[in-house]
Amino acid sequence: MIIIKIAIVSGKSEGPTELNAFDNALIDAGIGDVNLIKVSSMLDGNAETVSLPDFKPGSMVNCVLSSVTSSKKGESITACVGIAIGEKLGCIVEKHSINENPEEVKKEAIFMAGYMMEVRGVAIKDLIIEEISHEVENIGSVVSSVIYVD
Repeated sequence: MIIIKIAIVSGKSEGPTELNAFDNALIDAGIGDVNLIKVSSMLDGNAETVSLPDFKPGSMVNCVLSSVTSSKKGESITACVGIAIGEKLGCIVEKHSINENPEEVKKEAIFMAGYMMEVRGVAIKDLIIEEISHEVENIGSVVSSVIYVD
């Protein structure tokens, strides 16, 4: 049986430009030295959460990524991923927001993940929510991601 391994990471940072702020947030999350390939949101039911491995720099890495960057001082930015795992399959959702209560962002991620599983007729056996927020000082960025390890 093949087990899909995933790592869940988040990071936040500031930078002199929006690109640099985003890059610094990726570095903070531990995924700044790889090429991220965004994929859609499905998992096998045998998914297992593991620690982020040391990827070779420049590796091509599949992920579901939530991110937001802002250059408006004082804005609250939030990135969130939600993972629902059932017996047959799992779903990943992403949500990002500006100036929204982080608890509301998490609630929406929980709703979206639950709905995706419900329409597929799969009961949730494990639910994981990862959220990160940051108050922008100059140019800020947040990222939250599910990294496909295997």
